[in-house]
Amino acid sequence: MIERHPDAPAPGAPIASHYRMCVGCGPDHPTGLHVTVTAGEGLTVSGRFTVTDDHQGAPGLAHGGMLSLAFDEVLGSLIWLIGKPAVTGHLETSYRRPVPVGTTLYIDAVVDGAEGRKIYMSATGRENAADGPVSVTASAIFVVVPATHFVEHGRAVAASDLSDAAARVAEVNP
Repeated sequence: MIERHPDAPAPGAPIASHYRMCVGCGPDHPTGLHVTVTAGEGLTVSGRFTVTDDHQGAPGLAHGGMLSLAFDEVLGSLIWLIGKPAVTGHLETSYRRPVPVGTTLYIDAVVDGAEGRKIYMSATGRENAADGPVSVTASAIFVVVPATHFVEHGRAVAASDLSDAAARVAEVNP
């Protein structure tokens, strides 16, 4: 059974960007999605992002890859509630309707279960309101990894480039 970590952000609290230049959630990325996420009850989060001209594929419509990125970001935020580092192992996105530029997508995500190192998650994206029409759905499997995974496969960054939570992981697992 998977449970919420005692140090997880409280319901209603924002979940900070893990890295300021992340294309999904980084506040300093010039053309990123700037996804914002709020912790929910249990193992749930809610995210939002607004599609801009920088995110279009066909003229005036969100690029499907950008929508998948938004879902990967929101689903990945569930990891902060669990308190174990994990990475995307599989992400499946279903597009129900076109998402026009200017649309704010409201994404609700939940942990559905866990088995071994695998964490199963799902999410629903709605247009322009938390109860708006469903535009995109997704399911994912995240895989728990040791914190050293990011050091071994990434590159070093200054602690000031990380969120407080990510910096704590880096301190404990340099």
